Amino acid sequence: AIGFVNIVRPPDFVRVQAEHEMVTLNRTPGGWSERDILVTTVVHNGRLVIELAAPTTALLRLHLRWHGDQSAIRLALGDAWERGYGDLEWRSIVPDRPMPWYFLAHNGRETHGYGVQVGAGVLCFWQADDAGISLWADIRSGGVGVELGERKLAAATVICREGRAGETAFAVQRALCTLMCPQPRLPAQPVYGSNDWYYAYGNNDSKRLVEDAHRLVELSPGGVNRPFSVIDDGWQDLANGGSWARGNSRFPSMEALAAEIKRAGARPGLWMRPLSAYGDSVPEGWRLRRDRSLLDPTVPEVLKQVATDIRRVKSWGYELIKHDFSTVDILGRWGFQMGASPISDGWQFTARSHTNAEIISTLYRTIREAAGDLTLIGCNTVGLLSAGLFEVSRIGDDTSGRVWERTRKMGVNSLAFRAGQHDTLYAADGDCVGITKDVAWSLNRQWLDLVARSGTPLFVSAKAEAVGPEQAKALKSAFAAAAVAQPVGEPLDWLTNNCPRRWKLQGHETDYAWFGPEGATPFGV
Repeated sequence: AIGFVNIVRPPDFVRVQAEHEMVTLNRTPGGWSERDILVTTVVHNGRLVIELAAPTTALLRLHLRWHGDQSAIRLALGDAWERGYGDLEWRSIVPDRPMPWYFLAHNGRETHGYGVQVGAGVLCFWQADDAGISLWADIRSGGVGVELGERKLAAATVICREGRAGETAFAVQRALCTLMCPQPRLPAQPVYGSNDWYYAYGNNDSKRLVEDAHRLVELSPGGVNRPFSVIDDGWQDLANGGSWARGNSRFPSMEALAAEIKRAGARPGLWMRPLSAYGDSVPEGWRLRRDRSLLDPTVPEVLKQVATDIRRVKSWGYELIKHDFSTVDILGRWGFQMGASPISDGWQFTARSHTNAEIISTLYRTIREAAGDLTLIGCNTVGLLSAGLFEVSRIGDDTSGRVWERTRKMGVNSLAFRAGQHDTLYAADGDCVGITKDVAWSLNRQWLDLVARSGTPLFVSAKAEAVGPEQAKALKSAFAAAAVAQPVGEPLDWLTNNCPRRWKLQGHETDYAWFGPEGATPFGV
């Protein structure tokens, strides 16, 4: 097909960035090498396996380049490092644009796909231009070069997919994600329920959470797929060491609260920030050098503590854990700050023998193993490292129970441009519908309708005073739809609109009106 470049072959150019210079490697029978640095690329089962060795040289980045004519490509779409921030979009070719993890290239008829298989040992982004395709791998440890020693780094496995006549770009996105993640870990049933954050914003308590659970059950359908009632940030006892061992004065017994939520007929869930290190009881050697309020995940005792905290929550009777903040806690940057450099520079962990991607994946596996059969939601997690480990991934930045414009920007955009990841990488959570009197119901009911009928997880954060008869009726209908499997919603105008209004839902086209009379704000949200 026009504009397709086969990258499942040895690249045409390879270089690495050491701590003080960029080093171009020379082609040899065993790969590409210079000094003690060796990069090997082997085609195996239709994929290109990339490995790296550098026993004595600390390395920051790896760059591979494939030459090929892409002059016919009109539009390209990349993914996000972690969550979307209202910034996902199809764009014309921008040669220096970093596109994390995978990208789609559209020539006006067909759409081609290029990606990195899940579980990579490095943080990857793509670049595309008229003359070819580049893959950049950030192989740092913290903000300094990784010291691999004698071990060989399994860097990444690259795939590509040539577009076919008659396919939509959305179908190609789903097919590419399926190739990247042969074994996603998916929920046994569709995930739906409530979360208190977008009406309480941390000002929550046990009594209100039990009332929430009863209201949720009243509005939910019967049957075996019970809704989750998720307690978000605000329950933990920051005044006594900041561990996750107990609730604060508003949550006198986390175990009793879980039992009350179950008696109401819902499934209890709980929010955590696993790498927080509040208080003076945390040993100094566990603390991250860059920020003493955080734990260093390269310290073995820290991983043991994280596992202990997860197992404790499970023992209390919670059936879902939403774990948050780990990407910014580990890397020091939010996704919208990352660009081509996802890590802040110049700092290091206690150990620098493993890459940031390996460190993140080790934390994720620790959480997964400790959680056992609990449902896990990763929030502020790296999607292409969490796929296959977590059932649910928060695909966008926070929506809002205060400002509609934030929900429109973050929610609609993230759902539209990452819906192709739903049930191919994980269950893709576009975030909550925050129902309060601060947000116009005429707009919010549309977001509720889209999420409920898109087949993706639905969480509602509803303040009791804002739920009248009209809202209750809409919620009952939404929960009924969300509780059963649906075809994933497809944005129909996403090639030309980064806030798509036309969607194919349950086999029918729906047109939404996302803007109030004032339109969009130009000043950020």
